[in-house]
Amino acid sequence: MFAVSTPAVPPLGKYLASSEKKTRDKAVKNLAVFLSSDSENVLPDLEMAKLWKGIFYCFWMSDKPLVQQALAGELAELILTIADVPSSLNFLRGFWTMTVREWNGIDRLRMDKYYMLIRKFVNASFRFLVRTKWDSATVEEYNLILSGPSGPLCPNDIRVPTSLAFHLSEIYIEELEKALTNSESPTPVPLSTLLSPFIVLAARTPTNTTYRHIQSSLFEPLHNLLKSSSGPPSRKKARTLSPDYSKLLVNACTSSSNSDQAMDVDAVRKSILQKIFDVASETETRDANRRRMYTFYKNAVEDDEDEDSAG
Repeated sequence: MFAVSTPAVPPLGKYLASSEKKTRDKAVKNLAVFLSSDSENVLPDLEMAKLWKGIFYCFWMSDKPLVQQALAGELAELILTIADVPSSLNFLRGFWTMTVREWNGIDRLRMDKYYMLIRKFVNASFRFLVRTKWDSATVEEYNLILSGPSGPLCPNDIRVPTSLAFHLSEIYIEELEKALTNSESPTPVPLSTLLSPFIVLAARTPTNTTYRHIQSSLFEPLHNLLKSSSGPPSRKKARTLSPDYSKLLVNACTSSSNSDQAMDVDAVRKSILQKIFDVASETETRDANRRRMYTFYKNAVEDDEDEDSAG
């Protein structure tokens, strides 16, 4: 039998983690060349872990704000540099596995730059998905990376730092809007599908603060944004997302299966509400979270009915 070949990984780890900036810069350039090769072989988990260990300390050693910003952007852009979809997803999986594993060892002085790195990777991930035209299998695999084992939104692993879910819920829609703005002609965004990892985490998290943060920083502002864009503003005071989000509002649909054309934003909003209700009804949902999700759904529906009767 013929042995299955795997790509030969150049020994970049020690160079990526060098104390010399010139050495690290050269290693990042060589990494980009290696990842952009035409090989369609996905790196084995062990080799990916070694690679990301070196990348992690490469970023750790960057100590000036402008250098950090440039390096964060360069590293995130590698997702789009890689030649094929499976390898891009594998590289992204390596990033999140590394981030979850190393997060609690990051000191407070370096924390902000790693938050920035996450933001860059979220943005690059959305641009990558835009490039695939929101292919359903690719979006599903992307969601599994976030919510599966060693993912930042994994609901069943207490080792995953809650601050990662907090940060993602705060920046997710903002970075999605930026990615759409940078695309010349984006295909409709399967918004309900993209929110699935957050909805599942909200349903199954054992931590009250995690549920409350996801609802207050993501569900409520997004719901109010979609609602205010589909009709007269609600009489109730509501928290909304502050930026414009015009690209998202004209390019939203519910799932990849109906992403051929954008949908009315109110239909998208009601689809997201229904998904929250459906996940709340699942047996895996914790009782306390189920009650909160039902309440969120009920209040939204009653608000709709009040405005219909007033109109």
